[in-house]
Amino acid sequence: MSTPCPAPETIAVIDFETTGMGPGQGARATEIAVVLVQGGRIVDRYASLMHTGVWVPPFIEQLTGISNRMLASAPPAAQVMREVASFTRGCALVAHNASFDRGFWQAEHALAEVDDAVLQAPFACTLLLSRRLYPEAPNHRLGTLAQWHGITPTGRAHRALADAEMAAELWLRIVRDVQDRHAAEVPFGLLCQLQRVPRQQLGRAVARYFDGERLAG
Repeated sequence: MSTPCPAPETIAVIDFETTGMGPGQGARATEIAVVLVQGGRIVDRYASLMHTGVWVPPFIEQLTGISNRMLASAPPAAQVMREVASFTRGCALVAHNASFDRGFWQAEHALAEVDDAVLQAPFACTLLLSRRLYPEAPNHRLGTLAQWHGITPTGRAHRALADAEMAAELWLRIVRDVQDRHAAEVPFGLLCQLQRVPRQQLGRAVARYFDGERLAG
């Protein structure tokens, strides 16, 4: 781990590996990675396995390469999540398929008794944004989008750091593409809005956003 998130404009791109589909079904996180993005580049990283005592099913072990034996010597989940909270405090958050990661983000932080400011950090989703910006992509899985954009993987798929780095590079590409299309700096709040807008209305939504910013100023 390095220094905490240095400024509100820093984006924390996160990825969890887990024992199942959601905390509501009893699943827990097995690994988390955070990649900090600032000023159009990756500036820092954090990654750790995390021990919860929950059994990893064989098919999950085969998918991720994370075994019960590996987790037996991993740091406690609460310790890891407190470190993550410090590392990302004040950051906006990004994930690919953010609804999945948000569930574990909130559940694991709550179990670690981290304060509500971290639990309620805003999320943007590179999956939702890619569906709107790149309808011609073969599909919108992270690995497919990375290959389609020429993003080189840094490690094994379904390991948290490699996936977080891939999602961070995808996020940077999305930001550049939106900036190029609209010839303007693109704040995080605008991208959060665009991920919910029908693709045919993106241009209108951008115009409305900047009109509102001018009126507010």
